This record gives sequence, structure tokens and C-alpha cells, in this order.
Amino acid sequence: DEFISSPPRKTVRFGGTLTDILLKYEKGETTDFELLKHQLSDPDIKDAQIINWLHECRASVVYLTKELDQLVSILLRLPWLKRSREVVEEYLGFLGNLVSAQTVHLRPCLRMIVSQFVPPRITIREDDVDISDSDDDDDENLSENFNTCHRALQTVATYVPSTPQFLMPILVENFPFINKSERTLECYVHNLLRVTVYLPTLRLQILELIIEKLLKLDVSAPQQDIEDAEEAANNCDSEEKSAEEGLFDMEEDEERKGNKVVSSSSERMAHPLAERLDILMTILFSYIKDVCHVDGKLDINRTKDLYRDLVSVFDKLILPTHASCHVQYFMFYICSFKLGLAEAFLDHLWKKLHDPNNPSVIRQTAGSYIGSFLARAKFIPVVTVKACLDLLVNWMHKYIDNQDTGANAYCDVSLHGPFYSTCQAVFYTLIFRHKQLLDGNLRKGLSYLQSLNFERVVMCQLNPLKICIPSVVNLFAAITRKYQLVFCYTIIERNNRQFIPVVRSGTGGDLVQTCTNPLDSFFPFDPYLLKRSKKTIDPFYQFWEELSAEDLENLKKPIKKGASEDEDDDFLKGETPQNDGVVGIAPNSYESNTRSPVSSIGSPADCYVLYPQ
Repeated sequence: DEFISSPPRKTVRFGGTLTDILLKYEKGETTDFELLKHQLSDPDIKDAQIINWLHECRASVVYLTKELDQLVSILLRLPWLKRSREVVEEYLGFLGNLVSAQTVHLRPCLRMIVSQFVPPRITIREDDVDISDSDDDDDENLSENFNTCHRALQTVATYVPSTPQFLMPILVENFPFINKSERTLECYVHNLLRVTVYLPTLRLQILELIIEKLLKLDVSAPQQDIEDAEEAANNCDSEEKSAEEGLFDMEEDEERKGNKVVSSSSERMAHPLAERLDILMTILFSYIKDVCHVDGKLDINRTKDLYRDLVSVFDKLILPTHASCHVQYFMFYICSFKLGLAEAFLDHLWKKLHDPNNPSVIRQTAGSYIGSFLARAKFIPVVTVKACLDLLVNWMHKYIDNQDTGANAYCDVSLHGPFYSTCQAVFYTLIFRHKQLLDGNLRKGLSYLQSLNFERVVMCQLNPLKICIPSVVNLFAAITRKYQLVFCYTIIERNNRQFIPVVRSGTGGDLVQTCTNPLDSFFPFDPYLLKRSKKTIDPFYQFWEELSAEDLENLKKPIKKGASEDEDDDFLKGETPQNDGVVGIAPNSYESNTRSPVSSIGSPADCYVLYPQ
């Protein structure tokens, strides 16, 4: 108030007062008006001149109507952020007066502010190539500019309560393309998330916008492409290192310096889109943590509110999206804060799965999420796993009751997709969690698993072992054989002898083969590959414990004697490796017998079964 009430500085300028100039302009005398525009557009305009004109603009804001949008446009292009504190404060006051008196200029004001959410473009002239500021100075100045922009936006929102509805379309249209620099995307997303702090009504829409853009990055950087890029980069680094060691005798201090550089760059992703995604996921995870915690303690009310918004975004964007690898982990992360959130998420997915009004593809995807979440989330205790298995298996048995006789009692994923997805989720969960289910009291654990009656599921006419991913089926068969729960190999062998249709032709034409099986393509919580942001996920993530030769031998031995003669064939006879290591290929998001072994890290191995002739 003291600053605003103080008289403006004296400065030399052309023309009379702003009011006089505008009144003359209304009468058709444009000379002084053109001089004013020229002076305001001068790149060498002094701070005192800017303050003087802004002060007068505030006093004459009633004259700045739509007809003078050309002058307002020049005022909005003033380089006010790079000026003194006095200029910044005067400019903020001018913005408040302008939007409150002339709301017609609200959109241009918002566009001007949002345009500052990214770093300025650096143009280097031939006569001006001296860039003396360090990166730290640049970051500090940029951070200060961003803070000022948010002050400006808050000022405008204070004067015009309807600001959010006009702001959101501008935030959408200004979002940088995904091929822009990492720094540009990082700054824009960071500033969008800051807006949600003081304009909470926009939080859901802003989260939708950000996650929609992240999904575009995610599906444009498939897991296999990321792994191939990393492998190529590692090979290139190894070759360069070998060449350097062969050609140069490095000094010890130079080696230390070189090692430091390698360690700092080792967090960069070789795939350019994966690098952008990694940076943005790190920001999103930090935002989720900051919103949910106050002074280092979980604020349950704030967490619940954010959870509801994220579930809404999950339903709208994530569930219908095919082949995303990383973005869905925002749900995994927020659920790690409290068991109640994880259980609420499982309940939400369960409702999606068993509701026949939902599209089949959404129900199948929900089933995949349940299985992957139960298998991979360390923070989910065994008691919750058992409760979910009870729910899923009971539903499977009821489905068999209704469908295992009659016209539709045959194997067809187009008819029974949600059922097969649920079976695969249960099999997958058992593969990861069977040791915990049996830990402590083997007799009690076996009694529980026997009560699930897997034999009826496996033997039913719908034949889930034919549809589920072979890697999951093989490990499920090995585990259930070991504990004498069900013997799957007779059915597996029979399925292998047949020409297996997955989707029935509606016109009686050719049958589609198993390569089109929709269940083959999705484990939502496959191992997380992005180097920076995976540090947030790894502490809560259950990696697959690779099968050693000893593990495989144990799986070959039933837990008790008395098996029939048909069951005596070792399911991995002739294929057991003699050293510890990864066996076969992981059932990752894309089932293939030709994928790189890199894909097997963190996922159960695909054990190929030899059957008796």
C-alpha cells in the first residue's frame, strides 16, 4: 500500500498523460498514441518509464476497452519479469486493476502468464555470445520468475472468481509437444501442479491433462524399445571404455573425474521419450507425496481426496489404454501409503470386473490389474491376498455353475473373457504368493489352498488353461502339482495337441489362432524400467525371485507321496539348468519366444514343459 500510494518517479517521455492521449485517440488524433506504442515497444525502455506508464494505466483502466486491445497487447508483452522488484509489483497491481475493470482482457492476461510457465527460448546473436550465468544462477532466476507468475495468476483469480473456467483451456492449448526438450516439459508440468495448490477446483482436470500426455509418451516408448536402447547404450559405453583403456594411460585423478561423470549420466535413459517420461513421473510421484504428507506425516483427509481424483483419472484414461507400462504406477504409489487405500483400489477393480454392464475389455483389464497388484505390491498382507482370492475364486465357481452347461459351455475368449482374465489373475497371484500363503503352518496353508478347489476350475468345459498365458499356466501347474492341489499336465498336453481357437468366427470362417489372445498382452505392473522414478517404486515392489536349479528340482518333487503313475513324469525333465540363473523367458507384457532375456528381470520365468509321449 505504501508503494502504491507513493508518487511515480519523474522521467522524460513523449506526449501528455495517458488519459489525454486516449481521449485524443478517440477523436481520431493518433500521433501521440503511436508514440506511446513505440515507446512501450522499445526493448531498451527504462524501469522508471515502465513504472510511470503502468501507474497511469492503472488510473485510466476504465478507458482500456476492447477497442484498445492493441495497446493492451503491447502492455502484456512488456518484459516485466526480468525487471526490478518495483516494476514487478507495479505490473501485478496493473493486472489486478485491468481484469477487474475490463474482464474482456482476462483471456489475454491468462495467456501471457501461462506462456511464462516454460523456460525462455535462448537466442544468441553474433554480436552477443557471452553467456556468463551459471546453471545454478539460471535455475534460481527461473524459479523466481515462476514464483512471480503464480503470484500474478493468484492476483487475477482473486479479482475474477471465474478465472478457473477460462484458465483450463489455455493450460491445455499451451502444453508443449512431447518432442520438446526435457526441461521445457519438466517446467510446464511442475507449474501445472503448482496451480492445483491455490486453484483446487482445477486439480482433477489438470491431473487428467498431465496423465493424458504421460500416456502418449508411455505408449510411444514400448518396454522392448526401452530395453533395446539401454542395451545398445551399454554396449556402446563398454566399447568406448575398452578403446580408452587400450589407447590412454589415464591419470588417477582423471579416472576419478571420469567415474563421476559416468555416475551422473548413468541415470539418464537412453531412449529419448523414456527420458522425458522418467523426469515427469518423478515430478508426479513427488507431487503425490507432498500433497498427502504434512510435516512428514500422512494427512488422511488430503490423501483420500487425492486418491478419489486419481481413481477418477485411472478409470477415464488408464483402464481403456492398451500397452501403457509406467504411468499406471501413480495408483500403485498412492496405495502404498495406507493399506485402506490399497483395499479400496482392489474393491474398485473388483466392482469393475464383476459388473456385467461394463464392456468386456474393461472387465478383463480390471482382472489383470487385480492379479498384478496382488502379486507385486509388497504392502498388501497375506490376509488381504486371501480375502481377494476368496472373492475371485467364489465368483469363478459361480460363473462355472452358470456357464459350464448349455450352448456356451466351450472355450471361447470372446464369450468368457472376464472369466479367463480372473483365472489368470488368480493363477498369477498364486505363483507370487504361494510361499507366503503356506508360510508358518503348512497344514493350514494347504487346507486353505485345497478349499479353493482349483481342480474344478481347471477341469471345467471352459478350459482356462488353454487361454491363459503359457508361462503363467506352466508355473501354476508346477506349483499345484508340488502341493498336490491339481494335476494340470494332462489337460495342457491335450490342449497342445489341438488346433486352439481363441476367438470364434461369427460367420463360421477361419479361426483366429492364439497369437491374438487378448490375455497375452497385459501385466500392468510389470517391472518398472525408468531409472530415476523407479527409486520411488522399488521399496514397495515385489520382484520375482529367479528360479535356480535347486528350486526347479524342488518343484519337481511333490510335497507328499501317493501320486498316481501318470503324475510321475517330471514336468521339466531334460530342461533343468545346472547353474543358478534365469530360466526361460518372463511373462511380460508381450508374450514371445524370441524376446531379449533382459525382459526376464523381475518377472517369473517361462518354464517350457516336456510332456510324456
